[in-house]
Amino acid sequence: MRIPQTGRSVGFRARPDARAEHGQVFAFTVFALVALLGITALVLDVGSWLHTQRRLQATADAAALAGAQALPTNPSGASQMAVQYGTTNGGGVSASDVTITSTNTNDDTITVEAKKQAPAFFSKIFGINLVDINESATALVGTPAQAEYVAPMVVSCNHPLIQDCDGKNTPQFNQNTTLPFDPLGAPGAFGMINLSGGSGTPGTSAEASWILTGFQQYLGLGHYNSDPGAKFTSNQIQSALSARIGTVLLFPVFDTLTGPGQNAQYNIIGWIGFMLQAFTMHGNTATLTGYFTTFIAHGILPQSGSGSTNFGVTSIQLIK
Repeated sequence: MRIPQTGRSVGFRARPDARAEHGQVFAFTVFALVALLGITALVLDVGSWLHTQRRLQATADAAALAGAQALPTNPSGASQMAVQYGTTNGGGVSASDVTITSTNTNDDTITVEAKKQAPAFFSKIFGINLVDINESATALVGTPAQAEYVAPMVVSCNHPLIQDCDGKNTPQFNQNTTLPFDPLGAPGAFGMINLSGGSGTPGTSAEASWILTGFQQYLGLGHYNSDPGAKFTSNQIQSALSARIGTVLLFPVFDTLTGPGQNAQYNIIGWIGFMLQAFTMHGNTATLTGYFTTFIAHGILPQSGSGSTNFGVTSIQLIK
């Protein structure tokens, strides 16, 4: 039999070598797995390093705040306190990591640097064994322009143990004294002020709450209206004072009192701490017994310079 001629040539196409394709796929897979493992290792280690970084920052912040409590009068003590606190709360702080400087006044600023070497676990495949992590914090100490948790009872800057209406004297601390709350130069003004502002008269429950826990807003300097009336006869006021015996009350300090009764205004120029030891009532008036003391208050420092007249009350603020 003859095979008919079609006029076309019949040929065969060569098929690629399957073994070569398999080799290429295998090589790509291995490369992808190595890259994926590397990225996974780096992500896991970076997460661990970030955790260490956050802990170091918290340690630096806390150490700076702890050391600042001794400033500005005791710089060496401030450094020791910062190192001690840093050592017992995560470590990474040595004496050489603490710096005392001056911002507004002498020795009012402390900077703490916390350092650690964080180990690598999975990243060792890339030759990374240790990573240096450094965090720092700076705290500033000063006389606050605004204070929180203030009690509503005022103290005169002319008190015998203060005598500092012009900011040129230092109060005498830790000496027993009395604070009389009676008509302090104006009829109906018994030494209590309206911390909430306005011209209204707070009730005894509000005044008692302010004595017990302090006014829970920041208060600035300036004029405050008197809270007139015989509030010391209130059982709520007396109960609040009884609860505060043995604690420090933060009192506003005034230099002038103008106007009578509800129209009387005290000009507040600063704050002072008073350790309350006892009190007595005399009809509509009261006498507190205790002593003035230095005190670290919740406060807001001024943008620059001094805040209020310094009566031994300071505030600490992280600035970096």
